[in-house]
Amino acid sequence: MARAHPTTLLAVLIIAAIIYALVFYLPKPASDTDEKERDVDKSKTSHAQAVLHQHPKMPFGNLSTSPIINVMLCSDSNTLPGLIAAINSIRVNSKAHVRFYLVVDPDSVNHVKEWIEGSELNSIDYMLTAFNESWVKGKIPNQGAARKDLLTPLNFAKYYFPWIFPKVTGRIVFIDSDAVVQGDVEELSRISMRTGDAAAFSDDCSTVSNRVGLHQHNYASYINFESEKIKKLGFNPMKCSFNTGIFVANISLWKERRITEKLDYWLSINNKENIFGTQKGGGSSGPPMMIVFYEKYSQLPPEWNVRHLGVTSGTKYSDEFVHSAKLLHWNGRYKPWGRISQHTMVWEKFYIHDPTGQYKIARKYGNI
Repeated sequence: MARAHPTTLLAVLIIAAIIYALVFYLPKPASDTDEKERDVDKSKTSHAQAVLHQHPKMPFGNLSTSPIINVMLCSDSNTLPGLIAAINSIRVNSKAHVRFYLVVDPDSVNHVKEWIEGSELNSIDYMLTAFNESWVKGKIPNQGAARKDLLTPLNFAKYYFPWIFPKVTGRIVFIDSDAVVQGDVEELSRISMRTGDAAAFSDDCSTVSNRVGLHQHNYASYINFESEKIKKLGFNPMKCSFNTGIFVANISLWKERRITEKLDYWLSINNKENIFGTQKGGGSSGPPMMIVFYEKYSQLPPEWNVRHLGVTSGTKYSDEFVHSAKLLHWNGRYKPWGRISQHTMVWEKFYIHDPTGQYKIARKYGNI
């Protein structure tokens, strides 16, 4: 048998290596489906990544193994004082490693960064990004809302947290910017939740909530039960509503159940079909969450959402009761950074002056 020349063998090996590389290592041409999925991913993340800030001393590491308490807050330019006070209240009262996920309007990103870096908040672990407002463009209710301040894109940003921060795992606590935390937020993050529940909320039908509310706290106060789509769901119109300004979410179950996509669906069809918004409870971000989570959520302990502090300007709670609460929530039109509100001294002890001088809180005894 004739022997192959060494150069011939070398040539064969080189050709084989080239073929192997072409087959196994070069990327395959993208199908139409692949392209669509890639476009969706880009629409979810590209804008957020472009304006992302994080604390340089706290690198964004492997969240699946880090003992971190994830807390998300959202704010536009009108509620930035509340955002800062909420962050500071959590910082002061928690012994845990808290990572803040902050979502603001595009014009406020640099202002918030300066506020944090130029104050005692400069040691917090945080990620800051602008909300991609195109996700809710044309979807926000445009009729029947008693309070126009609730119809801003940032009031709906909480729906989209898995799109904004796709690497976060475990649980995440969402806290409205009109709240302050007096307990340790780690306790809230670790509350007991029923197996299979993707989130925990606070019912509106407690004795305290009913005493200070301005309308009945049931689904009929928020959702149009004449809608054919709602009729098909078989909901009880007298079912107790729940507050969506404070909640704890199981991120993996949220993603598995496609909660964000469902919330986005109900928000999208509302202006065409009047699902919610014209009822006396209003048409803000609450009704879609009440639809998606109907009888599918765990209960927050009542002391972790003592709310309605902003419903009236007059005091409805005793000082003792307010100081014993683990979370105070000024939901309603009378915010603690406004000229008229109740229990503002509790809020003020957490507020940090704006180092840029853009915000000054007006009080009878002088600006702060």
